[in-house]
Amino acid sequence: MNPLERIIEAPGRLTVGGAPEGFDAAIVARLAAAERAPLLVVARDLPRLVAMVEGLRFFAPDAEVLEFPAWDCLPYDRVSPDPDIVARRMATLSRLAKGDLRGGAVVVTTVNAVIQRVPPRDTVAGAHFPLHPGAVLDLDALSAFLARNGYVRSGTVLESGEYAIRGGIIDIFAPGGTPVRLDMFGDALESVRSFDPESQRTTGTLHGLDLVPASEVPLDDDSIRRFRAAYVSRFGTVTAADPLYEAVSAGRKHPGMEHWLPLFHERLDTLFDYLPDATLVLDHLVEDAWTARRATIEDYYKARADMHGGTFGAVEYHALPPDSLYLDQAGWQVALDARRVRQFTPFRAPEGGVPA
Repeated sequence: MNPLERIIEAPGRLTVGGAPEGFDAAIVARLAAAERAPLLVVARDLPRLVAMVEGLRFFAPDAEVLEFPAWDCLPYDRVSPDPDIVARRMATLSRLAKGDLRGGAVVVTTVNAVIQRVPPRDTVAGAHFPLHPGAVLDLDALSAFLARNGYVRSGTVLESGEYAIRGGIIDIFAPGGTPVRLDMFGDALESVRSFDPESQRTTGTLHGLDLVPASEVPLDDDSIRRFRAAYVSRFGTVTAADPLYEAVSAGRKHPGMEHWLPLFHERLDTLFDYLPDATLVLDHLVEDAWTARRATIEDYYKARADMHGGTFGAVEYHALPPDSLYLDQAGWQVALDARRVRQFTPFRAPEGGVPA
């Protein structure tokens, strides 16, 4: 069995030596082409994610490559992640939740992203709104879907997650796609057209699409009730000086509310739950990046807990335990033990490994 055949066929965990950055993408492309299930590639950081995606587009131009980036804010922050990043994450989760991704496809993520828990797969799979020309469109139902799934109403749609309603014309910038313009004729959806957000001019006609959530935090009646009950259960009596609790109770978005994600869902999953059969490919130094990220999370949690009894200025900050938001070492090890793993290194393969 030659080295490439061993990389493709060997069970368990295998270290692939002599695989410098750039060349590793060529190996991933060959491995993906031979797989019956998608690959999950974990890069050590965002620049390595970008490099892997660019490499795969060169070595496997026909392969479906999905990106799953990490939030761009710190753990236990008071700001929300960038809406465009959240939209990209939700587009990927929604694609994975369909369960129809086949061999040859590659999901590329980072340590910071894969360590973080995400909305449950069944919830994401059920959160969609079909739009088909010729069908009757319930505008109230569409507006309710957009509001509870993180879309923001705007006068002019320019960024992902925004929508605008102007009489019989509805503009929506859904995650993972181009903005679309819905033309109504009475109660019927006459056409779905793409448009350029800069010029606002239409650029093409679509046969239809399924809208997916633009946020990981739902704001429907059930999730708001769940948040209120869980927040009081965990942190006790809520004071009038708690703007997070007040905003969510009123169904409004609040900066940083994503850091209380577990309180909005009955449970959370991980990216591994969305890809139960995927072979896992680990970038060089992933284990070091994992250890450093987990230490950072613990440090920020401790800082919040020690900050004047959990306060920040005049506003109280109730931090959730790290394990409710992030995978611990045991969870990471379980994920690795449950699947085939290929670990890249630019150095000589250790005993039991294989040269690239």
